[in-house]
Parts: sequence; C-alpha cells; structure tokens
Amino acid sequence: MEEEKSFPNWEELYQKQRVEEMPWYHPELDPDIVRCLATYGIDSGHVLDLGTGPGTQAMALAGKGFQVTASDISESALNLAREKAWDRGFVIDFVLDDILQTVLTGPFDLVIDRGCFHVFAPALRPLYVQNMRQILGPGGLLFLKTFSHRETRPDGPYRFSVDQIRGYFGAEFDILETWDSIYQGTLEVFPLALCCVLRRKQG
Repeated sequence: MEEEKSFPNWEELYQKQRVEEMPWYHPELDPDIVRCLATYGIDSGHVLDLGTGPGTQAMALAGKGFQVTASDISESALNLAREKAWDRGFVIDFVLDDILQTVLTGPFDLVIDRGCFHVFAPALRPLYVQNMRQILGPGGLLFLKTFSHRETRPDGPYRFSVDQIRGYFGAEFDILETWDSIYQGTLEVFPLALCCVLRRKQG
C-alpha cells in the first residue's frame, strides 16, 4: 500500500510564492507536449490545460491557435495567469475547478495534465479517470505527465509506472504511447517523469 503524501494548500501557495520560483514553472511549451502534438498531428481543437497553475502551457497552446480552457483549484493562480494572458493578448477561458468534483462539461479534444493526477491519493484516482472520460469527447486524447517510479528523491508527488497507469486507465482508455522523460522546471536537477498518451475508448 502506498504511503499517503501531504501537499500544500494550493491557494495559499499561489498567494505567497512567486510563480516563477515554483518547481514546475516552465515558461515555454513543455517539449513532451510538443512531441505529443506533432506525433498525433494535432494542430487545432478544444484543449483543456488541467491544473494550469502559472498558465504558461495554456498561453503557449493559445498562441498556436487552439481553443483553450485552463482550470485550477486555486483562484489566485487563475487570477495571476488571467492577467498575464490578457496582457499578451491571449483569449483563454480560465475556470475555477476541482477535477474530482468538476463543473467542466467539454467535450474536449485534448486534455493536458502536466502534474495533476500525481497528487491524488490512490482512493481518489478512479474518480479522476471517471471524470476525465466524461469531459473528453469520444476518441479524445489525454496527455498525462507524472513523476516516474524511477525518481528516487524523497519529496514530491506520487510516482507511477506504465503498469500502474494501465491498471487505472485501461478500462476506459487505450494507451497509445508512453515514454520516459524529465520535468522541466526550476529545480537544479529535473525530476524523472513518465509521459503517456491515452485515448478515450468509443462508446
């Protein structure tokens, strides 16, 4: 059984800390997201940036012409990201939302999760999968990036292997591709990551 981890109060974190200093802050579009878009020929559609945080990925996607919805559980994070998007001329629908009790309806063609799923305790993960299936259109894609089970540092979120991802998502999603990567951010040594592209099954 996995030992349950504790995480910050996300609202307090975004009130007190500069987003540019947060471990997951990456000003450009994540190279693994770039790979996903190129591999599957995705150059348009309705995209959800789940747990948008600083909003950098949402803005990069909007800059590529996607219709972007960006959600987060922290209102302060959304306010900061919304202001930056407005200053840069990006049209993004920012939504205060908890994916476990989501108000989002979609349907989305693509969901980007660059660090949301891996903060959920085991008991909550089936609800995430259920809600993700609900908001994705038939055949819609989920790009999922989590800490890898190969990461050895003691702190940080939960870790996952391909077999674990298959166990949680296999009934509702086809796993199209997985690869080992890193989490670009502000840490001196980037954490090891697992990237997965999953397609919602038809029906």
